[in-house]
Amino acid sequence: MVAVLAVLALIVVGFLVWAKTVYQGERPAALDAWRNTGVGIESFDDSIVMTPLDGASDRGLVFIPGAKVDPYAYMAKLAGAVVETGTTVVITKPTLNLAFFDQRPLDTFTRHAPDATEWYVGGHSLGGVRACMMATEEDVAGLVFFGSYCANDVSDSGLEALSISGGHDGLSTPAKIEDAAHLLPEDAVFVEIPGANHASFGNYGVQPGDGVATMPDDEVRDEITSALVDFWGSSGE
Repeated sequence: MVAVLAVLALIVVGFLVWAKTVYQGERPAALDAWRNTGVGIESFDDSIVMTPLDGASDRGLVFIPGAKVDPYAYMAKLAGAVVETGTTVVITKPTLNLAFFDQRPLDTFTRHAPDATEWYVGGHSLGGVRACMMATEEDVAGLVFFGSYCANDVSDSGLEALSISGGHDGLSTPAKIEDAAHLLPEDAVFVEIPGANHASFGNYGVQPGDGVATMPDDEVRDEITSALVDFWGSSGE
């Protein structure tokens, strides 16, 4: 019995060490977001809140990171959309850095942005999969995917949906995105960024199993912003 308990303890410790070892966000990209004069950023224990300082709408997005990815790694990719669309973005800090272990309700995060009344939920990679599950449990207007897709069927939900994917994504491959497309509403919008890979949707370095990005990081960022502007409209519209 003692030996069994010792093995279980080692397994638990090993898992916790693995879960806590994250893909760290790149400091220069994070600093670019912090220095953006159009965005106010606050960090809480459970999330990072990015607020437009001018032309804010009543729209908010709760964004869930990919597995073991530093939440701060997404700030630079989302800052442009905050400014251009007037959307408040709340990036969650998942339990154990894994979206599926985070069972907190949406209002855990939306409470940090009381002026937003229309909420979308989305995420990157497994964060997007979790977001799709939450969309069936919560009152939300729509879904936003970065290199991700649904694993459950929301095709009859009436939700608005935007899928931004990478043509060189080696994890959420174009084929996987296409195979899961039927799980989204018929009018879902699909945007593929030809030179982007899986890690292009954040700023956290190389990820094992991924393809090779051929589009410069700043161009990927602009493509993401453009897709979100087309989806939501520009600030003030």
